[in-house]
Amino acid sequence: MSDPGTRPARDPVRVGIDVGGTFTDAVAVSATTFELLGQVKVPTSHDHEDGVAHGIMTALECLLAEVGVAADDVGFLAHGTTQATNALLEGDVATIGIVGVGSGLDGLAVGRLRSLGRLRLDSGHRLPVRYAALRRPDDPDAARAAVDAVVDAGADVVVAAEPFSVDDAEGERAVLEAAAARGVPATATHEITRLYGLTKRARTAALNAGVMPRMLQTADLVESSILKAGITAPLMVMRCDGGVMSLGEMRNRPLLTVLSGPAAGVAGALMGEKVSEGVFLETGGTSTDISVIRRGRVQIRHAELGGRETYLSALDVRTVGIGGGSVVRLGGGEGDGAAVLADVGPRSAHIAGLPYACFADPAELDGARLVRVAPLESDTADHAVLDNGTRRFALTVTCAANALGRVPEGDHARSDPRAARAALEPLARALGTDVAGAARAVLDKATERVEAVVEALIGDYGLDRSVAALVGGGGGAATVTPHLGERMGLTARIAAHSEVISPLGVALALVRESVERIIPGATHADVLSVRAEAEAAVVAQGADPDGVEVDVTVDPQRNLVTAVATGATELRTRDRTAAVAREQARAAAADSLGADAADLTEYAANGRYRVLGLVRRPQGPFGRLSRERRHIRVVDSEGVVRLHNGDAEVDTLVAGQAEGRLKDLVEERTSYGDGGAVPPAVWLLLGPKIADLSGVMDAGHLLALAGTEIARRAPDEEVVAIMERRR
Repeated sequence: MSDPGTRPARDPVRVGIDVGGTFTDAVAVSATTFELLGQVKVPTSHDHEDGVAHGIMTALECLLAEVGVAADDVGFLAHGTTQATNALLEGDVATIGIVGVGSGLDGLAVGRLRSLGRLRLDSGHRLPVRYAALRRPDDPDAARAAVDAVVDAGADVVVAAEPFSVDDAEGERAVLEAAAARGVPATATHEITRLYGLTKRARTAALNAGVMPRMLQTADLVESSILKAGITAPLMVMRCDGGVMSLGEMRNRPLLTVLSGPAAGVAGALMGEKVSEGVFLETGGTSTDISVIRRGRVQIRHAELGGRETYLSALDVRTVGIGGGSVVRLGGGEGDGAAVLADVGPRSAHIAGLPYACFADPAELDGARLVRVAPLESDTADHAVLDNGTRRFALTVTCAANALGRVPEGDHARSDPRAARAALEPLARALGTDVAGAARAVLDKATERVEAVVEALIGDYGLDRSVAALVGGGGGAATVTPHLGERMGLTARIAAHSEVISPLGVALALVRESVERIIPGATHADVLSVRAEAEAAVVAQGADPDGVEVDVTVDPQRNLVTAVATGATELRTRDRTAAVAREQARAAAADSLGADAADLTEYAANGRYRVLGLVRRPQGPFGRLSRERRHIRVVDSEGVVRLHNGDAEVDTLVAGQAEGRLKDLVEERTSYGDGGAVPPAVWLLLGPKIADLSGVMDAGHLLALAGTEIARRAPDEEVVAIMERRR
């Protein structure tokens, strides 16, 4: 009999909190099944004396009480915040003291950094910069004097900048030590990135410094509140590249939280929806954020802030001013059938202060007139609203989607279908069509610009349209994604719990670190060193060493070596014990290939994945003249296609002998052309991990990295190698 005073053990709970501009959302998720256990929404506490930290703790307390979870049941806790983004958008940044290190030509180079004070943020405000020169960095008194000069001039935070600190950072470290002695927060350009380019590096460091004091204050408040609440799980923070980082890392690089809002939604699609290839659209009331997942990876680029490129590696997200609240705009005459649909948006009903017509009582819309107004003084008088004599209602994309039956039962954007049809009737008369025709015209016009961006992303990243899906998230997901999928002929679906996809993404996100190095003529040892640095960084932040995956890309044209490491903060029982069912995997692969399951061949399998496919010639008039190609699908234990290849070979090797055999296979499948030898793209299935080596174009680097991965497996363990011909 158990001790009545002992609480039975429970599965750990993962908590994700997303701080938005209006609301702070929190969710609790089972760490083993990823089931959503509960969700809460509280107002974001911008005006509280503790700032957004108060709202975070309020949401956490409400969530734990609702779900019935004790503080020590929380095994993972992370939050995402728009605080840094909003600070840059609104110009609410700290005054930055730049200490330029160097003399002679170096002194001239850093002296030009005064021009960062001319950088305009999106609000129109200039970046507040103070400058001091440090010509003798080996003199501690000179370093202290330089720091004193910028602080006395009003600087709240210090940036150390030196031309070649990526090679030798002693000068920047002297400034950091002087700032620490005075008790002033500081950052250095070599801490932000190890890439060359003084101006871009300093620009990124200055923006990082601008948001640092406020972010440090919030971090301290949240951390102390969580400790008081009895939660022992380390606090993680959402990054702008779809992963999370430790609180300590956020204190060093708070700029990594900029643009983390869209990244949280993509993390939700990647982890919760198991999207391996497709486009994620997060639709709110005003806009839609669009991003790509390719072969199970988010797509990253250096972000632009203040109209200038930085070294901030962030999710490649494109924003279109179309959301569920976007208002219909009319042109043409006033009589029945005389109007034309001019546009939809970008003005939203929220900003205009108008309720959606489809959420009104149908009786309120009886006899309502269609009128054209300018919701704000800066708007044109062509926005369509319904006026019943006492109230006005906006005609929105949500109204059209509900009128067409696009919004499923129980969805956040669902309205009374009768109200939606009643709202569209005056518009239909004005356009000379029926309600369905008017609703379709609104959705067609609304998704035109979204479609253009999606098509551009598919082209930019070479997505395979045969397997790519559109996945909608956000409260307005049903208003855009289903109709867009129909227009584009792509599979489209709305994510489960789409209205809380961002906090779900925060709760499920992996620890992530990206390391970039410029290394001319990089050796195998150089590439392995960058890989090891990225892996060590995520392990230091709490990632389980056995589950860390590291993707390495070597760009010989730019001499750029990049390693991206990801890992979970605890073992995931479901991921590591589940075995993939043969028939489920075969059905998923067949559906992805558009083939009969009986026609597929299983080429390899381990406890986590099955590799299936078929051989066929390309379709089209010249298909018979082309060679046959082996199309491969790698299916995981949940029946999700994790990797797809259109022209690949599959080999099963034994780890103890794999390196030699792999070298022979790479040599055998290397192609030769005007650019020299081009090895195949390689992926290795190693137990639960997929080692992606497809970004490595040098055979020697590729084999060195493969050797590092294989060396960690038992000698008798099978390793599945997938090699794809490069075109």
